[in-house]
Amino acid sequence: MGRAGFVRRVLAVHFAPCALFVTGVLALVRAGSFSGRSDWHAVPPQGPSDALALTATVTACAILLGLLLQPFQVRAVRVLEGYWDRWLLTTRLAGALARMQRRRWQALHERAQRQADGDAELRLRADARRRLAAHPPAEVLLPTALGNALRAGELSAGERYGLTTLTSWPRIYLQVSDRMAEVLRSTRDALDTAVNLCWAFLILTATGCTALYDEPAVWWWCSAGPVLAAVAYKGAVTAAQAYSGLMHVVYDLHRFDLLDALHLPLPADGASEKTLFAELSDEFVGVRRRERPYGHAARGGREDPTEP
Repeated sequence: MGRAGFVRRVLAVHFAPCALFVTGVLALVRAGSFSGRSDWHAVPPQGPSDALALTATVTACAILLGLLLQPFQVRAVRVLEGYWDRWLLTTRLAGALARMQRRRWQALHERAQRQADGDAELRLRADARRRLAAHPPAEVLLPTALGNALRAGELSAGERYGLTTLTSWPRIYLQVSDRMAEVLRSTRDALDTAVNLCWAFLILTATGCTALYDEPAVWWWCSAGPVLAAVAYKGAVTAAQAYSGLMHVVYDLHRFDLLDALHLPLPADGASEKTLFAELSDEFVGVRRRERPYGHAARGGREDPTEP
C-alpha cells in the first residue's frame, strides 16, 4: 500500500467516524445538554480563535480515539456480523435472529425453485437465485445480514477447489497481483468505514438520548441517529457482498500461485487438485504433513541456480 493509500484509509476508516462522534459530543457539551436545557446558540464558534480551538480539539480527540480503537477493528466488524454466543445476554437473541434468517433463506429457496409462467415471475426467480448465491447454506447462517454476506465468501471461495478458505486466505492473499490487492483493499476499506460509521451513529444516539431525555422538542435528533446507522449498515452489507465476490475471484486466479509460493508441483487434473488442496488445508491447521516432491521451477525468466 502506497503512502496515499495509507492516508486515505486512515482518514476514511478511522478519523472520519471518530471526528463525527467527537463533534456530536462536543456540540452537546457546548450546548449544556448534560446539565440542563440545551442552548444551541452556544454551539457555533464565537470568532476565529474559538473556531480554531474547536477544530484543534476535534482533530486531536479524533486522532487519539482512532488510535485507541484501531486494534479493535476486527472485533467491531465481528460484533455486527452476529458472533454473539460468547455473551450470555445475547445468545438467545442470536438464536432467534438466526432462525429468522433461516426462514428468509427458505422463502428465497422456494421462490428460486418455483415454476415461472411469465416474465415477472422469471425476474423474481432470477432475483431469488442471485440473492441465494450471496448467502451461505441454511445450516450455517448467522443472525445478521452482514455476517451472512461475509460468511458466504469465507465458506465457499476456496472450498470449490478443496481449500479451506479461513486457513488458506492469509496465505493466498499475499500472492495476489497488485491490481487485485488494490481492489481488495479498497473494498475492505469501504466495509470498515461503513461499520465504523454505523457504530459512531449508534453510540452518538445513545449519548444524545442520555443528554436530551428531558427535551422532547429535540428528540428528532436522537431518532435520526438510528436511521443513519441503518444506512451505514446497509452500505457495510453491500461492501461485504462485493468483498466476498472478490474472494472467489482470488481463488479462481491465484490458487496455483499459492502452490508456486510453496514450491509444490501443479496438479494434473481437477481431482488431484482437490486432493492436494484438501491435504494442504489440513497441514495449515497443524495436521501432520505429508511428504511430497517440491517443484523449484524457474521464476521471472531466471533459471534455478540449483539445477545443472
